[in-house]
Amino acid sequence: MLRDVFRYAMKVLTEKKFRAVLTIIGISIGPLALVMMTSTVRGYANYVEGAILALGQNTVVILPSEKYKLTSSDLDYIRSLEEVSEAEPFYTTQGYVQTAEGRRNVFIYAVDSSILVKAIGNLELEEGDFPLDTEVTYCVIGHSIAYSTASNTRLYEVGDVITVNIVEVLGGGKLNLRKISLRIKGVLKEFGGAAFVSPDQTIFLPLRSGSSILNMKDMSGIFIVAKDPSLVDALTRKIRETYQDKVTVVAFQQIARTVASVTAALDFIVFSASLSAFAVAVAGTASTMITSVIERTREIGVLKALGFTDKQVVIMILAESIIMSLIGGAIGMAAGVIGAHILSSRGLTITAGSSGLIIVANPEITADLILTTVLITVAVGVVGGTLPAYRAAKIPPATALRYE
Repeated sequence: MLRDVFRYAMKVLTEKKFRAVLTIIGISIGPLALVMMTSTVRGYANYVEGAILALGQNTVVILPSEKYKLTSSDLDYIRSLEEVSEAEPFYTTQGYVQTAEGRRNVFIYAVDSSILVKAIGNLELEEGDFPLDTEVTYCVIGHSIAYSTASNTRLYEVGDVITVNIVEVLGGGKLNLRKISLRIKGVLKEFGGAAFVSPDQTIFLPLRSGSSILNMKDMSGIFIVAKDPSLVDALTRKIRETYQDKVTVVAFQQIARTVASVTAALDFIVFSASLSAFAVAVAGTASTMITSVIERTREIGVLKALGFTDKQVVIMILAESIIMSLIGGAIGMAAGVIGAHILSSRGLTITAGSSGLIIVANPEITADLILTTVLITVAVGVVGGTLPAYRAAKIPPATALRYE
C-alpha cells in the first residue's frame, strides 16, 4: 500500500512540476543554511580549540602589567607552589628578517628549551638541535621562516647566519633599529596555528640571550608547567589571589573551555536562525498542499467513493509533502556541504598588532548534524502537510463529487 501511495504522490507532483519545484527550493533553504553555517562555525571553533590545547593543557603563562616587573623573587615563589612542576622566565620581542621574498615579520623568544618543549605540545625539530644555554648567538627558527611560502623551497639552512632587525623605543619616543646576527642551529617542523606562541613564525633563543643579545632587562613573563591538568584551576586561582591585577594569568585549558562554551552558544544561535528558514518552508509546504487539495477535491471524492478511508487519504497527502521535503532536504544539504567548503576556504585572519595569522579550517560535517537536518526536514513535510491532509480526509464524498 505504501509503495502505491508514494507512486501516486510522485505522479501528482510531476503533473504540477513548476509549483512543486518552487516549494522544493523553499524547503531546501533551511537545510542549506543549517549545514553550511553550523559546519563552518564548528570547523573554525574546533581548529582554534585544538590550537590552544596544542600548547599544553597543563601550561600556564604569567604576564606582568605595565606597572609591575617580574623578579627572581616572583620566580622563586611560583616554583614553590605545590601544583607547579616547572617554571622558567622568558623574554620576547618582535622583529623582521629580509629574505629573497621580501620582509617577513617574526616573533623572538628567549626561553629555556626544556620547558619550551613541555609547554608547547607537538613541537619537534625537523633538523638540527636546540642551542645550549651558553650558545647565546645560536637559534632555532620556525618552519615559515626557513621555507618559502610560495614555492616551499628552503630559504635558510642549519649553519646559516640570519640577521634579525629589531625596532627599539628609546627615551623621548625615538626609535632605533638594531640588527643582530644569529647562527641557525635547528629548524622546526611545521606546527600550524597556535595561540599566544606561533612556532612557525618564531625564532627561539637560549634564555641567557634575553639579557645579553636582546638587551632586555626585565622578564616578559613566566612559563609554568603544572604537575597535572586537573591542578590548573587551583594554580591559576592561587596566583590571581596573590598578585591581583599586577599580572595576567593565561591558562590555555581555561581558554579552550571558554572557546567550547562560545561554540555552543554560536551553535544555538545558528540553529535558531536556521529554524526561521524551516518555518518559512512549513508555510510554503502547507500553502502548496492546501492548493493541491482544493484543486483535487473532486478526485479525492472519487477515491473515497471507491473505498479510500480517511487514514489512507491523510497518508496520500502527507506522502506528497514528505517527498517534497526529502528532495528539498537532499538538495539543501548537498548545497550546504559545497557552500561550507567554499566559505571555509576563504580563511579567517586573526590580527595581533602589526602581524596577522590566516587560518583555514575544514568544515565539521558530522553524522549528528546530517541526522538533525534530515529529521527537521521530514518534520517540515509532516507539519506542513498535516492540516491539508486533515482537510482532505474530512471532505464528504457526495460533496466532493458535486464539486466543480
